[in-house]
Amino acid sequence: MQRVGFIGLGIMGLPMAGRLAKDGIPLCVWNRTPRHSEDFPAGTDVALSASSRAVLRGSRTCILMLLDQDAVDAVLERQTDAFIENVQGRTIIAMGSVAPGYSMALAKDIAAAGGNYLEAPVSGSRTPAQNGHLVCLLGGEPAVAKAAAPLLRPMCKDQIYCGSAGDALCMKLAINLYLCSSLVALAEATNFARLAGLPLDKFSSAVMAGPMSSDFVAIKLPKMIKTDFALQAGLADAHTSTCLIQAEAQRLGAATPQLDTSSELYLQALRLLGPGVDMSSVIEAIARR
Repeated sequence: MQRVGFIGLGIMGLPMAGRLAKDGIPLCVWNRTPRHSEDFPAGTDVALSASSRAVLRGSRTCILMLLDQDAVDAVLERQTDAFIENVQGRTIIAMGSVAPGYSMALAKDIAAAGGNYLEAPVSGSRTPAQNGHLVCLLGGEPAVAKAAAPLLRPMCKDQIYCGSAGDALCMKLAINLYLCSSLVALAEATNFARLAGLPLDKFSSAVMAGPMSSDFVAIKLPKMIKTDFALQAGLADAHTSTCLIQAEAQRLGAATPQLDTSSELYLQALRLLGPGVDMSSVIEAIARR
């Protein structure tokens, strides 16, 4: 079996790559901050590469799980003479969250260079990534999405084809609008319950017994109650996501009053606590108002 490239081994990328490796897929990987063989499950076939270029040129399919579009451009060496050789005859699967318009332009550039492109942003945080329970949204040529499905399966419990390049990312933004705003509402309710002197274990039981119960709430509510802000889904990523949503909403002419308030609160929490904490820490911004 030919090696699959994987570039970007951060909070999400590392467990995702680990799922592929455990499924018996040989990988060639690279991360800006070097990783080690011990970071991957024992007995798996993972080759650590010295450069992103070597990963791209040594694989026919390469997954990118990168922070933002600047990182994607840097890895692909876009706008340089190396770009064509990096993508020609290859399938690039971009699983990070970037602006839909950027993804559409990248798809055109990769196609013009003779490559295939699939946007495949995921919904879920580190725990679902570790368990292979992410939801993958696909945007691109149907044949490319169909061919990629077996490779994505170890990482994702569901794959939803959304349409052309840009459509999957727009879908991700719509989902994140709901997620980011609802987390702020959960934080506000938890802060209210605490100030009211309610037993927070009973509050948690009542929430989980009612219509708002979900896997997401089951992960985030205990973190708020215990003020355990160890990173799962990053606060900085949540704020970045709200900014992407706001930009796309402005383009669409869509009102986002709750999201706008949520974005301000994520930014306040960032200023209070810094970037290395979980998005559930937004409760601190609410508590200090």
